[in-house]
Amino acid sequence: MSPPKVLVLTGATRGLGRALVPHFLAAGHAVAGCGRSKTHIDDMTRALAGHGARSLFTAVDVTDFAAVKAWADLVIQRFGPPDLLVNNASTLGPTPLGPLADLCPADVATTLDTNATASFALTAALLPQLTAASGVVIGISSDAAVEHYPGWGAYAASKAALDHLMLTFGVENPDIACYAIDPGDMRTEMQQAAFPGEDISDRRDPTEVAPA
Repeated sequence: MSPPKVLVLTGATRGLGRALVPHFLAAGHAVAGCGRSKTHIDDMTRALAGHGARSLFTAVDVTDFAAVKAWADLVIQRFGPPDLLVNNASTLGPTPLGPLADLCPADVATTLDTNATASFALTAALLPQLTAASGVVIGISSDAAVEHYPGWGAYAASKAALDHLMLTFGVENPDIACYAIDPGDMRTEMQQAAFPGEDISDRRDPTEVAPA
């Protein structure tokens, strides 16, 4: 049998991130996940207590870049070099979604920090270890990164930035593989927040997307 892999995952408590955790644990791998809500992290730790030695869930605000670096150091200390980093943490920005002209610079900056700069910070912090493990880095992106949807301007700009950051890491570091992946629309809290009051039951459940 091949040795277990080590997955590092942001946005681990909701949506696709939450669906990925049991998928990887069931495959025998170790998972280090973070989320902004301590309550959600505590709930997740209790729910997956049976995987204790192979799981580590930590409350981290990814826009606190010092905290991101400290968490990266903790993960390395606990599990060693990670094989896979999934930069999944994301925000729509202010909701309900509206025109760019209605946003203030701080709104745009926070969206960029959450969706792009945080991924840069964590990838850079783990880069030596990912390189040592010939690891893989994934940025969870969106078709909004290449399309221009009314109301989605700040989110779209942040995902375009994420794509460029992740793929440039790959070009500059040939010992790792870097991807930007659009998982498509899913039946998540974020999707519902983007379409308040609408029926989103036609979207795929994140558990259907996780295996791919």
